[in-house]
Amino acid sequence: MSFVTDYLAQRGVAFEVAGHSRAVTSIGEARALGITADEVVKTVVLTTGQGPALVIVPASRRLDMRLARDAVGDPGARLATEGELQQAFTECELGALPPLGSLLGVAAYVDPEILEHDTVVFAAGTQTESVKARSADLFRGEQVTVTPLVQRPERASEEPV
Repeated sequence: MSFVTDYLAQRGVAFEVAGHSRAVTSIGEARALGITADEVVKTVVLTTGQGPALVIVPASRRLDMRLARDAVGDPGARLATEGELQQAFTECELGALPPLGSLLGVAAYVDPEILEHDTVVFAAGTQTESVKARSADLFRGEQVTVTPLVQRPERASEEPV
């Protein structure tokens, strides 16, 4: 078990673990698992004036930086660099951050589209292990802000990620 699955078990969250070939992106994770990107959650880190913040979006969608900056309340927020990620999240491999702000000790912002899915799949801290859990169970008791974070077809952004 990983520190992520230990944490979920301690919280009483039912989950399934799936090993897979190395994947450094959420789309790669979906391919490695043989599932659609709609089922996978992408955790992106923003560097803000208050420190790192997680923004959690469906892997099949693109983060809207304007919405993300509004959500974190920092117009200067930007994507964290690999170096910043390695320094702030030493227990996780690059591209494998779980969508659990309380576990990682940072603020978390979740796009409401994620909560529309019964279950989601996400990286468990390594590039070769994913976890599947019910969305409602995963975020129950978590300190998250639910707010729009992704581009919608009717609202395009100049800065997609």
